Formats: sequence, C-alpha cells, structure tokens
Amino acid sequence: MKIALPDQPFRFVTENSAECDAETAFVLTGLNRRYLDDAKARGVHSVISPADVASLFGLDRIKVIGITGTNGKTTTASAIYSILLDLGHKAAMQGTRGFFMNDAVVEGKSLTTPTLLETYRHIYQAVAAGCEYFVMEVSSHAIVQARAEGIEFALKILTNITQDHLDYHETLEEYIRVKNSFFADEGKKLINKDEAKADFNIKNAFTYGAENPATYKVVAYSLNEGISAVVQHFGKVHTFHSPMHGFFNVYNLTAAVAAVQLVTGDDLEAVCDAVSGFAGVSGRMEVVSESPLVIVDFAHTPDGMAQVLNALKEKEMLVVFGAGGDRDRSKRPLMGRVAENLAKKVFITSDNPRSEDPDAIIADILGGMTHPEKAVVEPNRRAAIAKALETRSGDEVVVVLGKGDEQYQIIYDKQFPFDDREVIRSLLSEV
Repeated sequence: MKIALPDQPFRFVTENSAECDAETAFVLTGLNRRYLDDAKARGVHSVISPADVASLFGLDRIKVIGITGTNGKTTTASAIYSILLDLGHKAAMQGTRGFFMNDAVVEGKSLTTPTLLETYRHIYQAVAAGCEYFVMEVSSHAIVQARAEGIEFALKILTNITQDHLDYHETLEEYIRVKNSFFADEGKKLINKDEAKADFNIKNAFTYGAENPATYKVVAYSLNEGISAVVQHFGKVHTFHSPMHGFFNVYNLTAAVAAVQLVTGDDLEAVCDAVSGFAGVSGRMEVVSESPLVIVDFAHTPDGMAQVLNALKEKEMLVVFGAGGDRDRSKRPLMGRVAENLAKKVFITSDNPRSEDPDAIIADILGGMTHPEKAVVEPNRRAAIAKALETRSGDEVVVVLGKGDEQYQIIYDKQFPFDDREVIRSLLSEV
C-alpha cells in the first residue's frame, strides 16, 4: 500500500519493499527490516523511521487510546467511541469491527490491529475529519510485530489477561509478558486492578476494578434487566446504567467510563450518563430471538466462555460451540470443561476449521470433558444449531458461541457464507 503525501521530497511512502522506487520512501519497521536491501535495490528515494513519518500523518494532532487484553477489547473500544460521540466529541475507532469515524462506517472488518502504515493512514483520515480522539484495539501479535511503533498513546488500557494465541506465543508466560510489555513505559495507562497477572510501570497508572481498591472502584452493581453500577472516584460516587448483560461488561463499561474521563477531563457524572446510549456490540451477548431465547457471542477462549455462561447462570443453557483450526490447541479441552461445568447440555461442532480435520478439533474438546459421552457431536454447524433448537424446551436458553457477528466460515483457505444469527433466524422460521 503506497500512500501519497503532499509537500514532501518524496511523493509516496510504503512499508512494502516491492512498491519502492525513486519517488517513494520506505518506512522501516521491526517487521519489514529484512526487506531493506530489496527496497534499496529498487532505487528507493529514502529510508525513514515510523517516528519520522508520524508527524506527517498528524499523529501529534490527535489523542490515541489503545486497548489490549484477551477479552473485552472490542466492547471497551466501542463503548469509549460511543460515549465520546454522545458527549459531543469527534472520534474515530479502528479494530476488529472495522474503521469508523464520527458515527460512520469507513471500512469493514480487518485485522484487530492492521499494519503500521495502515493505522497511520486511518489516523491521517481521522485528523482530516476533525477528530480529537482515535480509539484502537492493540492485539498481542501487533505488540510483538511493532504494529503500533511510533504512536504516542494518550492512554493505554488493559482489560484482562487469560489464555489465547498460544499457537503464536507458544507459552502462557510469553503471552503474559507480551501483554504487559505494552505498559512498561511512563505514559498514562488504565489497568484492571483485579487482573492478578498485570505487571506495569506504576508511573502515570490509573486503575479500575470491583474487587480491589482502585482509582475507579465499582462499589455496587445490579445485573437485573441490564447493568446498573456505582463507581467511586476520589470519594465521590457516580452511577451508570446500560441495557447490556453480564458481569464482565461491568468491567468493560467501567474501563470505558474511566478512559473517557481521563482523556477528556469531562465531568464524570456526564460521562456516566452517556453510558446508557451504548447498546453493545453486534455479536457480543446478542439476543437473536426472545422467544425462544437464543443468544450469540464471540467468546472463543475458556475465560470468555465462562464469562458469558456465568452471566446466564440463572438459566438452564444448551451451548453450541467449536474451536478454530490452526490455532492454540491447548485451549480446546479447557473450553470443553467450561461448557460441561456450566451448561445443561453441550453441542460440539465446527468453528473455522481451516486446514485441520474438524473431527480432530472436536476430539481435542472432548478430551477435556469428564463425561464426553453426554455431549452431542455434530460437525456440521448448521445441523448442530438445529439440534440444539429442537432439543430446547421450557425456559431453556440456547447459547451459540465462537463466531459472534462473523458472516463466514473458513474451511481450508476459503470463506463460505455463514452467519450464526441468520442461520438461527432461518431455522426458527421453519418451525
């Protein structure tokens, strides 16, 4: 991707050596350093660093908020974005759901954290649109690959740290180290005080939580018909209300409230009042049908599943889920154990098998269950959802996990149309 920049000695910048020529500057990053000789061989105009190009893209004219963590990044980022807009601020957001500016969709879904230059381009667009704030999700892959290099964050946020992406990081210890490395500097940061694995530079650190003393402490909450929470901040208490569900969303919303107050300086009461305008993220605890009650969620880690199912623990649940292929195998038996412990009945199926045999993935999940013979195994995801809906009776709720608002299923290297929500609606219409 070549980006044109006016009034510079070069006409374009790129991070792809194959696009280099006499009019193009090569932005040298930790990820593309091995292609430097190739860029030079192609007659590159010059070689510049991310710091050199940052100001050209207007990074010094906007406040960037970065969120990392295993679960909750997307919801927290979206809540911050929504609250900022409702308070009258101009803002942009980049993440799993795509790229948004001032309440409009600019680009559809992509990587959680795109390439460095693509993020710079998004910030450039946001500055041109008059945005004051740029909210972005920062994945563990992006931290390792320096895809946020050169960005001076106005605030960094940690949601939590649980097992994920061990196919890439290999060990949980390394994954934890990578997440925590994002908070080693002296910049302003907001940390989940209840996350025992958090390790951060205490300078300019603020905290939030419900169990331990924190800068923004949840001192009371209710989960009846949505969320009501009381947050204590420097001796004063403030209340926010949300139509969302689940204790884990108390954390996500508290992080969002704290973040907005920290970067804007707005009155905390006004920030809390704006929470009610955020209805949640598509595919996250999304109610697809009220009667029967059917819920879809993106949860695809043991902890994510436990959070969703514990949020519905007052109900008897039929849970449909699988696990992604070519990804961390060690979490599969843990997912099976969580489902078995919290659900009335478990339906194990395919997620995005990619190049793996769906039956082998299912076998890994079953391996973590004490009574695998009680699970219903159906590799065809549509058929598995249909079986759960047919089996359901009385006030039982069907919970379909793993894909959220994804609109495809990945088999080998191809994407096939598949949306859990549309499948559910279609199956219910046939009854």
